[in-house]
Amino acid sequence: MSESGPQASASVASGAAQTPALARNLSLLMLVLYGLGVTVGAGIYVLIGAAGARAGQHAPIAFLLAATIMGLSGASFAEFATRLPVSAGEAIYVETGFQSRRFGLIAGLMVVAAALISSAAIAHGAAGYIGEFVKLPGVVLAVLVILLTALVAAWGISEAVWVAAIMTVVELGGLFVIIVVGLWQDPGILTRAPEAFAGLGSASAWPGIFSATMLAFFAFIGFEAMVNVAEEVEEPTRTLPIAIAITLVTATVLYILVVWVASHAVPRAELAAASAPLSLVFQRVTGASPTLISLIAILATVNGVIVQTVMASRVLYGMAKQGTLPTVLADVHPVTQTPLVATGLAAGLTVIAAVALPLEALADLTTQAMLVVFALVNLALLAMKMRGDTHDGGVVVPIWVPAAGAVSCVGLLIASLIS
Repeated sequence: MSESGPQASASVASGAAQTPALARNLSLLMLVLYGLGVTVGAGIYVLIGAAGARAGQHAPIAFLLAATIMGLSGASFAEFATRLPVSAGEAIYVETGFQSRRFGLIAGLMVVAAALISSAAIAHGAAGYIGEFVKLPGVVLAVLVILLTALVAAWGISEAVWVAAIMTVVELGGLFVIIVVGLWQDPGILTRAPEAFAGLGSASAWPGIFSATMLAFFAFIGFEAMVNVAEEVEEPTRTLPIAIAITLVTATVLYILVVWVASHAVPRAELAAASAPLSLVFQRVTGASPTLISLIAILATVNGVIVQTVMASRVLYGMAKQGTLPTVLADVHPVTQTPLVATGLAAGLTVIAAVALPLEALADLTTQAMLVVFALVNLALLAMKMRGDTHDGGVVVPIWVPAAGAVSCVGLLIASLIS
């Protein structure tokens, strides 16, 4: 049986005393902005057109369904974050829950793969917006984005998160403008909300909804990035659960409002075909030049790549620190206090994914991988609760929460594979 739980945590503390440690600089505000940066930038700015094409008027239902599934897993992550506030969160959670280092290794590698594929997808999205200003091939622009953001991620955790925080405030502002102006020009948009539920009794509506839910789920991926910087968070057992809740609720409200405004502002086929979908929505809603929102979208998507690169590097670092990956990946540079080798490896693998696969394929692969990871985390917590493992001074969710979280993740994964 592998070392896990308190013993693993003790090993972490012992190793930290002998080598340069990560800097514990992240407050609740910075952590929320970090989580929203990857969640919002990765989702609505990149995939709103594709989600609308798949689900049409039912797109808000797809986002609501994805939010419900993600909320169950978010609650399980919140409890684990108070039990085990360490880097490589998912890997440690699964290893501890199943009492198996092999299961933890599988979960950790899947998280890294998902983060890298997600970064590549977001980089493609960034290239679509940058291409409106710089006439270079999309793949070239995506690679340049990945390399630039890797330098920011290597710079330092405070610096990387402050850059991400500034970008997050700007990108949220862009979404608020679209929502406010869209509702001001057409207040009836809200009164037509029941239209999203029309036709749900027809079996023909659900394949498109489930397919769009896969993309919507991708748009919510990001809160788990917060648990992977736990060793850099102030008071992680208190801060992490609050940050997870704030991030998920904020993203859900923004997504549903933006997708509903967009679906009334731009015809479905035209939105789906746009390489810069929110620029098109902004132009139709406001009548203004899309230049401003395109610049905001560039910041949003670049921000998403930064935080996904940080997350992937911290998972590699955490697993190496636990002894499941080569120890060189756990090296922390004494000046930047970041894992430079792990960051460089993450960036290199992201470049390969960006060159090899198109946007929607990357998004679907990311979602499928994370559904497996979230199912494993939920099952790990369920196993701990069933054998009576308890903890004091943190979040405790009812046993049905991880059970429902696991079932919902597996169900969505099966639906995606057969649709």
